[in-house]
Amino acid sequence: MTTSDRVFLIGPMGAGKSTIGRRLADRLGLAFVDLDTAIESRTGVDIPRIFDIEGEAGFRRREAELLDELTSRRDIVLATGGGAVLDDANRQHLAQRGLVVYLRANVATQLARTRNSQRPLLQGEDPEGRLRAILETRAPLYESLADLAIDTEDGMPDRIAQRLAHQIRRPGLPHEA
Repeated sequence: MTTSDRVFLIGPMGAGKSTIGRRLADRLGLAFVDLDTAIESRTGVDIPRIFDIEGEAGFRRREAELLDELTSRRDIVLATGGGAVLDDANRQHLAQRGLVVYLRANVATQLARTRNSQRPLLQGEDPEGRLRAILETRAPLYESLADLAIDTEDGMPDRIAQRLAHQIRRPGLPHEA
C-alpha cells in the first residue's frame, strides 16, 4: 500500500472518525473534512434539522451529492457519516477514489461516546438496541470496503492516528493497523 492523497474514514457513529481524522490529516499533511459538518455548512442547518424537514431520505441525498464531490478532491482525509456506506454509489466512490479506513468500535463504546449527542438515529427509547441493529446491518459493508481496519476501543486518538499514518505511509504492510 502506498501513501494516498485521499483517505476516507468509515465506521459507526462514535468510532472516532472526526477526532482521529483531524489528527491523521495533520500527521499526513492533508486537509481534514467531516462530511456531516460540510453538509451543515452547505445547508446552514444542523443534521437533526435536516432529518426533521427532509427525513432520512432527504439527508442521504444531500450526503451522497457531497460525498461524490469530496471524494474527488485530492489531499484530503474525509470522515464520512456512519450511514454513508448504505448507498451503492457512495461505496463505489469510496472504493475507487481513495484509501478506505474502517474505524471499529463496539456498541458499548459507541453508546458511551454518543450518550450526550443529538444524533437523529439515536432518538427514542432504546439507543443501545438501535446501535446494535445499525451495526449489524452496516458492519459487513464497512468490512467489505476497508483497505485498513483498526479498533478504536482504547480511546487514544493520537496513538491511533499515529499508527494509521505509519501504516498508510509504509507499502506492503498488512491491512490490520
